[in-house]
Formats: sequence, C-alpha cells, structure tokens
Amino acid sequence: MKPYAVPARTIRVETVVVNSRFIATAGRADTVDQAKAFIQAVRDEMPDATHHVYAFKVGYGGSVIEGMSDDGEPSGTSGPPVLAVLRGADVGDIVVVVTRYFGGTKLGTGGLVRAYSGAAKEALAALPLELKIEKAAVGVTIAYTHYERLKQLLAAHQAEIEDEDFAADVTVFARLPADQVEPLATAVQNLTAGSSAIIVLDESGA
Repeated sequence: MKPYAVPARTIRVETVVVNSRFIATAGRADTVDQAKAFIQAVRDEMPDATHHVYAFKVGYGGSVIEGMSDDGEPSGTSGPPVLAVLRGADVGDIVVVVTRYFGGTKLGTGGLVRAYSGAAKEALAALPLELKIEKAAVGVTIAYTHYERLKQLLAAHQAEIEDEDFAADVTVFARLPADQVEPLATAVQNLTAGSSAIIVLDESGA
C-alpha cells in the first residue's frame, strides 16, 4: 500500500447561505465504525440543528467504502454532493458532516446542492493533511553486545521502539514503515552474522 493523504486533525468551517448556517466538520475515519462515531459525535454536539448531512470515504484508491445521508433534505440534494466533493479529493479515510441550521428561506434543489457542496469544499480547503504510511510491528532478540548498534539501526530505518525485555538476551519490539522491514532484516542479519532475525508481528496503517 502506497502512502496516501489523510486528515491530520478535525476542523470546522461555517458558511451562511440566505440566512441558513452550514457548519462543515471534517476529520479522519480509518473504519466505518469510526466514521459513524464521528457523525454521532457531531449530532450530539449540535442536537438542535435542522439537518446533519454526511458523507465518508474509508480507504483509498481501488479499496474504498463510502457512505452518505441526506438526513431529511430532499433526496440527492445534500449527501451525494458532499460525497462527490470527497470523491474528487485526493484524500482517504475522511468523513464530513455538514450541519444545517435552517434560516427560514428555502433554497430550492439547486441552491441546496450548491450550499452543501460549497460547505464541503470549504472544509477540504481548510483541512490539514498528513501521509498515512503502512507500518509493521516487529520483534528482534539480540545479544547485549549488539544492543546499542541495534538501536542505531532501528533509528536509521524510522522505527519507534515500543517495548524492551531484558533477559538473557535483549528483545526489542518496534514499529516501522512496512517498506523498511526488509532492509532492517538484512541489516540485523549482517550485524549479528546471521544469529538474529526480526519477526514481523503485525501490519497496520499509521
């Protein structure tokens, strides 16, 4: 899996269209459950709002799960336009909730489409991004004589040490970019003349 852009944090942008307030909240969701929890949190925060329209895109590229809701607005005027904005953005694992406080004037079908898609675009324009990099958890047991050098190798391969077990030998548990596992394994083999090898414990996204 190649690195791809994801929201770095949750942001909120408000726009006003003919007295109606459109509050777009955008953030990261690595799973559908996280997206649902995000949407519910916005609902709970603004329970008096007229509508909570949402769309989400979990995953990236050819492996994406999407969802959306008009939440009581005329069918197709709100959820689909927000999802269309997400589809057009080079961002994965994203959820956007556009909360509307009705201002007393109906916007019509075209007006709603423009208002909701506009709110989503404003949110994406303000959204800070970061790269999601596939990572792997590894473990390696090594003699004490190689311990300091191992730590240098881990740092050189962008690994973060998560735990250490000091017994007859030292076992180090670390997490690093998946594409660094093979180079690290080779380096460990070279360091220990083949007496130690790394074990991949699991792989997951950042």
